[in-house]
Amino acid sequence: MSSLLGGGGVASAGADVAGLLDKAKELDQLRKDQDEVAMEINKIHKKIISSPEMVDKSVDAIVAKLRLLYVQAKELAENEASTSNALVGLLDGVLQSGVSAAPRKKIEVGEQKKKRMKSDTDTPRFSSASMRSQLDQAANLKGEQVAARVKSDDEKDEWFVVKVLHFDKETKEFEVLDEEPGDDEESTAQKFERKYKLPMSYIIPFPKKGDPSSAQDFGQGRQVLAVYPGTTALYRATVASHRKRKSDDYHLLFDDDEEDGNLPERAVPFYRVVALPEGHRQ
Repeated sequence: MSSLLGGGGVASAGADVAGLLDKAKELDQLRKDQDEVAMEINKIHKKIISSPEMVDKSVDAIVAKLRLLYVQAKELAENEASTSNALVGLLDGVLQSGVSAAPRKKIEVGEQKKKRMKSDTDTPRFSSASMRSQLDQAANLKGEQVAARVKSDDEKDEWFVVKVLHFDKETKEFEVLDEEPGDDEESTAQKFERKYKLPMSYIIPFPKKGDPSSAQDFGQGRQVLAVYPGTTALYRATVASHRKRKSDDYHLLFDDDEEDGNLPERAVPFYRVVALPEGHRQ
């Protein structure tokens, strides 16, 4: 392995494998928790079927407990999907480091960029579902605001809030519009320049503003991609504290956002915070 990758490549691959194992353990625990919740739900179902007269006496308590269990089951399923997606990203990273590290010095910059774009295109940032389901999800985003990677070079990625104009199921490309303030005052030519055609992997749907339960929950210390207050740009940030409810704002520490030597906490609505893409550069 060392002769193929070199010292740096081995270290990088080792770090990826360690992260992979951590995520696998997390996924295993989530599935165990799901099994336990399912057992509790089944117990209540059997009780309702076998002893309906007892249920009538304490119907409110049973319904409340059943609802709580179903909410837990839903959250665990969402976390399982999120963790599975993260595992796929880590696996892609391990494969990519093993294939491209050795000839990296010999390949021209243009070829590197071409390979990276192909890899990105092959890995959609949508829920873990069949390709047909992913295409349907993408088509349903027409008219919605999403996070989009509109610019990328060898040093950094730039993400902005854009509006989906169209999704082509054949080419698997989005046509999006950058809606920055002052757009109405610009010429038609300038507006046209703000349109982009992007692959699915360059788009991340935002959580639904009116449905906090559908949003992924990021714990304290988790790195995320979030809209910086007062702008339409997204930057990497760290969750500063736990939230009591999923509808609460996140309090985030944005990278390189120092004031008097400190990173101030910025409040950002939950529907403007998404998972940090694998390999994000800023």
